[in-house]
Amino acid sequence: MDSPELFIPNMHGRFTGVSASAAAVTRAHADMFDLRLVGRPLPGCSGPIGIWRALELARTPPPGRSFSIWHVRRNEEMRAALFARSVLGLPIRIVFTSAAQRRHSLWPRFLIGRMDAVIATTDEAARHVGNVRAVVPHGVDVDRFHPALDRAAAWAATGFPGTIGIAAIGRIRPEKGTDRFVAAMISALPGMPDVTALVIGRAAPEHLRFLARLKADVAAAGLSKRILFPGEIPPDEMPGLVRGLSLLVALPRYEGYGLTPLEAMASGVPFVASDAGHFDQFSTNGAVGEIVPDGDVTLASLKIKALLGDARRHAHMAQAARQRAVSDFSVQTEARAISEVYRTLWAESGQA
Repeated sequence: MDSPELFIPNMHGRFTGVSASAAAVTRAHADMFDLRLVGRPLPGCSGPIGIWRALELARTPPPGRSFSIWHVRRNEEMRAALFARSVLGLPIRIVFTSAAQRRHSLWPRFLIGRMDAVIATTDEAARHVGNVRAVVPHGVDVDRFHPALDRAAAWAATGFPGTIGIAAIGRIRPEKGTDRFVAAMISALPGMPDVTALVIGRAAPEHLRFLARLKADVAAAGLSKRILFPGEIPPDEMPGLVRGLSLLVALPRYEGYGLTPLEAMASGVPFVASDAGHFDQFSTNGAVGEIVPDGDVTLASLKIKALLGDARRHAHMAQAARQRAVSDFSVQTEARAISEVYRTLWAESGQA
């Protein structure tokens, strides 16, 4: 069997925002390149091969190429690719995507410095790494994430109570601002009796006490039946849940990029977000999402109530959000830009 042109290592045990981005790009690239997913499965992608099988396939270059490309996104994937290239001497080149909008710690900097090419997701991310070949914002799969024909019916289909859904999606920890979301909901929900708030995500062992405190705060406010903690939602179920929402809220203290507002936008769901990550670039000056400085909980609560209390404005924002996602943040645009980096690497070796 010939070596594929492209290897996509996915070696993280949990499905994260990085996983979601890798899955969307891999699905798009499956029509452009002969590729193999390595390690763990990703939704909508062909089944993965093991790392040892990948190393075996990579021993010879793909037809018409002098090397294959390994596109990595995490430390463990950089280590595996470096082992293949620099220890085993396999004919590969390594591309790394960096979303961090701050300086990487020492070990990641060491690994990133040995990549053959780096793709940054924003101009700010590009400032903190070297060898940047392109700035390519993450995109969203606008076919997988699309608006509901009937939002109320889509929400009812989730099985959660109430007639209107709000959610925060991501790992439960202080950096992600989960406590800010809970505080905003404790403030807002008493005046919105039909609304249910979901805290979707998993708390790592070191954050279980943080989660327990949040649940205690909710119970003390008498809102345990309206602020729910369903844990992680399987990736294949996430598009259906998102399109049933009326609002996504993201109030992190730090965010490298932030894909969940894009998934919401593609689903016709406006957002309220802090000025972390790239959220202000998504918002189109308030046309599709509201930005609150430094995750201001009081202001977030006011904006949530105002937006959900104005059906006409909400409908306009929902429509604009979908249009903006399709026109400017489609994963197809991201995939094409990434493919140009691959082709540049091959061209530098005298190949097309």
